Amino acid sequence: MTTPSPHEPLYADRVYRSPMAVVTGVLLLAVIAWLCGDAVVRGEGTTRWVGLAIALLTVPLTVAFTVRPAVYANDDRMRVRNPFRVIVLPWGAVDAVRAGYSAEVLAEGSKYQLWSVPVSLRERKKVNRRLSRQDDAAAATTAGPERAAADQVVDELRELAERGAGRPGAQGAVTVRWAYEIIAPAVLGAVLLAVLLATG
Repeated sequence: MTTPSPHEPLYADRVYRSPMAVVTGVLLLAVIAWLCGDAVVRGEGTTRWVGLAIALLTVPLTVAFTVRPAVYANDDRMRVRNPFRVIVLPWGAVDAVRAGYSAEVLAEGSKYQLWSVPVSLRERKKVNRRLSRQDDAAAATTAGPERAAADQVVDELRELAERGAGRPGAQGAVTVRWAYEIIAPAVLGAVLLAVLLATG
């Protein structure tokens, strides 16, 4: 049995994403496939090309804003997959993780939003109202204070950041990579659609 290196994460990544966004994305992709597929298969003349251009534009954007966003976190770092960027943040470079009107992480003087952790002010208010109605005796018997979903995720990420900041594997600079696999087809679809509409 091998002993894990102190430079390697001890556990697999925790994954945070919005189930509602994923479901919405899958439904929208099904609608796009149905409408654009019908235009490509049954359409005539430029209708087929317009259907193809719309699919090329809308599919990547739908994926970008619904299915794609996720946060992966382990002992050493957090990887934030937003619609058009992937940000890798070693815990040693993270200054703060917080949730106000949106969930965000601060690092090296920059602020990065966590698209996959939507903040519901309505849910937060409901939780606060329930807590305010609890009497002292009932509150004392609970395992811990109830929190809104986004606040719970931020609490977990903050705990990981505090615990992992001093690890040798958690050092380094923040890296940002643009998601050209999303941007390129969307731009191509937009250009093709503009040309077709201008010449049609």
